[in-house]
Amino acid sequence: MSRKKKPKKGKEDKKPEKENKNRKNIIIAVSVIVAVIALVAVGMQLRSTSDRTTDSVSAVDDTSMRKGETRPTLSPAQFSDPFIARMYQAARDIPHVFDSLKCYCFCERDPFNHVSLLSCFTDKHAAG
Repeated sequence: MSRKKKPKKGKEDKKPEKENKNRKNIIIAVSVIVAVIALVAVGMQLRSTSDRTTDSVSAVDDTSMRKGETRPTLSPAQFSDPFIARMYQAARDIPHVFDSLKCYCFCERDPFNHVSLLSCFTDKHAAG
């Protein structure tokens, strides 16, 4: 005869909590990766335009791609983690880039209702 193992108490309760924590970590990681890619792209753009004279550089209307986030970003000084502080500083330095990018953590839905990646930096959402 085979014996059936009884499930331990409390294991069922911890599973959804663990899944939510894993999902939250994935969302944060994806947001950070998108922000880093944006910073690299901006750095490459600045480097390529700095080599040209001002006569050959045409003005670009950066408002055409913006999503319309108007709230200020949080101060980087609020965060003790240096990586998070640098990301908040980048969002503060180049908001037009962050506002032009979609955030892939689905925070445009309730309850956050964010309009772009910049929205994540107007609160502690980007810090996790």
